[in-house]
Amino acid sequence: MNSEFKNIKPEEIENNPFVLLNDDWMLITAGTQEKFNTMTASWGGMGVLWNKRVVFIFVRPPRYTYEFIEKSPFFTLSFFEETHRKSLQICGKTSGRDTDKIKACGLSPLFSDEYIAFGEAKLIMQCKKIYFNDILPENFLDERIQPHYPNEDYHRMYVGEIKEVWLKK
Repeated sequence: MNSEFKNIKPEEIENNPFVLLNDDWMLITAGTQEKFNTMTASWGGMGVLWNKRVVFIFVRPPRYTYEFIEKSPFFTLSFFEETHRKSLQICGKTSGRDTDKIKACGLSPLFSDEYIAFGEAKLIMQCKKIYFNDILPENFLDERIQPHYPNEDYHRMYVGEIKEVWLKK
């Protein structure tokens, strides 16, 4: 990544995943150095699947980032301190189709061969897609789920193997 970060194992992540995802939020980023997009998300998970350390992310097809995740075998999850909440709000409410979100939110992209993340992040997970599946409304076992989809734009779930974890020093 760069000298401001140290590489750690997924098992060394000290943050509570419920706090990271639900409270802190994250940026999901995919693409290339020439063209990429990012979006704010607060739904997801972390765990072990097929003997791999993995994350689960959910992206609706209408989101611009969906196009980039579909094309790329890789994505990153970047987590931030509360001081960057406004940047996360911009990335969640503004489409990269219409606006240069990175310029608007003032974040500094970090590029590696296959990944894009942000220098202001406190924690970065570099992931490789290993599975996807679409959320199907006929499989909802709790009727309180359907109201999350008034436009019937059901998420696609991606499972990503965590390849590297970077912690701000």
